[in-house]
Amino acid sequence: MIQTKAYAAQSPETDLAPWTFEHREVGPHDVRIEIAYCGVCHSDLHQIKNEWFPGIFPMVPGHEIVGRISQVGDHVKKFKVGDLAGVGCLVDSCQHCANCQADLEQYCLEGSTGTYNSLDRSGNPTYGGYSTTIVVREEFVVSVSDKLDLAAVAPLLCAGITTYSPLRHWKVGPGHKLAVLGLGGLGHMAVKFGVAFGAEVTVLSTSPDKEEAAKALGAHHFVVTKDEAQVKAVQGSFDFILDTVSAPHDVNQYLGLLKTDGTHIIVGLPTEPLQLPAFSVVMGRKSVAGSSIGGIKETQEMLDFCAEHNIVSDIELINIKDINEAYERMVKGDVRYRFVIDIATL
Repeated sequence: MIQTKAYAAQSPETDLAPWTFEHREVGPHDVRIEIAYCGVCHSDLHQIKNEWFPGIFPMVPGHEIVGRISQVGDHVKKFKVGDLAGVGCLVDSCQHCANCQADLEQYCLEGSTGTYNSLDRSGNPTYGGYSTTIVVREEFVVSVSDKLDLAAVAPLLCAGITTYSPLRHWKVGPGHKLAVLGLGGLGHMAVKFGVAFGAEVTVLSTSPDKEEAAKALGAHHFVVTKDEAQVKAVQGSFDFILDTVSAPHDVNQYLGLLKTDGTHIIVGLPTEPLQLPAFSVVMGRKSVAGSSIGGIKETQEMLDFCAEHNIVSDIELINIKDINEAYERMVKGDVRYRFVIDIATL
C-alpha cells in the first residue's frame, strides 16, 4: 500500500487537519500521479459539512487535481512516467452502460465513482486531491499541456468542464446572447468560454462592484439584478442563462429574461430546492435544464481547447494549512476566482 499524506475532515463538525491514509498499489491499468496542485471547489465544503447527503469520514476532499505521473501499470497505453496529467470529479464508472459507451461517464446508469466521498467498485472509500498522490485507472486520467500555468489549470477539471460541457451541448456560439448568472469559480469560466465560443455575454450579478472584473474577463455587458431598471431593460433578451449560483436563489426571477424558447441551464447546486412556477416556463415555451461536469473525452477536449486558446482559471494559490480560512473566505465570495492548494506545502 502507498502511504499518503493528506488533509481530512474527521467529521462534519471538525475542520480539515493533517491525516495519513493508504492508497492501493498501482495495478496493471492504473496510473499514479504525484499531485502538484488541487483546486478548492465549493462542493468540497458542501460535502465535508454533509449539506447534500451523509458523507464518508474521514473525508479527503479535492477533485481538481494536476500533477506528474510517477508510475504506470504494465497494461497502461496512453501515459508514461513523467507526463503531466489531471484527474477531475470521477475515478471510475461501469464502462459498459449506454451512457458510458456514449462517453457520458458522469451519467453512468450504474453510478459513477467520485474522486472522493465515494465507494470504489471494491467498496473502499475514495480520497481526493488534498493529498500528495493519487492512483487512478488510466481511463479516468487526462493529459495536461505544458503550455499553461499548471496551478491555474487545476480548476479546469471541475469549474472548467462544468461550464464548458453545457455550452457545447446547447451549441452556444455566434448569434447567441448568453447570460452568466453569478461570477465565482464557475461563473468566471463560463464568461471565458462563452466569449471564446463567439456568444454575446452578459453577467448577471447582485454585486455592482463586480462589473469591472466581469468586463476584464471579456463580458460584453453587466446587469445588476437588484436594479429594477437594469433588469427590465433585458427582459426577454437572452437565448441562454447559465446559472452558476450555489446559494439559494429564485430561478423565477430570471426566467423572464429569456427569449421565447430560451433555456435556463442549472450548473450550481444550492442546498435548498429550487421553486419553479409553471407559468414561468409555459409562457414563452421556456426550458429549465441541468448539466453535470462532463465525460472524460469531453474533459480532454476542453483541456485541449484551453491549451490552444490560452484559457485558464484566475486563481489564488494557498498553503494547505490555510484551507479552513480559505473556506470561510469562499463562503463570503472573497476570492477571484478559485483557491488552489500548492500541495508542496503538504
